[in-house]
Amino acid sequence: MTPSSMNMITGLVLLAMGLWGYFVTQSPTALIAPSFGLLFLLLSPMFRKGNKIVVHIVVLLTFLLIFALFKPLSSAIGDGDTTGIFRVALMFLTCVVATIIYIKSFIDARKNRA
Repeated sequence: MTPSSMNMITGLVLLAMGLWGYFVTQSPTALIAPSFGLLFLLLSPMFRKGNKIVVHIVVLLTFLLIFALFKPLSSAIGDGDTTGIFRVALMFLTCVVATIIYIKSFIDARKNRA
């Protein structure tokens, strides 16, 4: 999977699952993930073209989202909220996989330059 397609998937998952969470909980903090998802989708054309600044910003934000989603995931697990666990775990896992793909692409690009 290419990093640009993973960026699109991550954006869509964050947008859809975050909005679902917002409509269920009515908590304004549930809009954080969809905001990042929308940002990722808006940055996708520049990401696809290989704009290094945009790529690095998206990678950093995705990495930060992993830590930001850890607390809601542990809260959902503690509450026994199965749909909440599903929503947040899907966003969390998508961000983890995206980060792995991004880092692998950085390593491959460095090997190709050498």
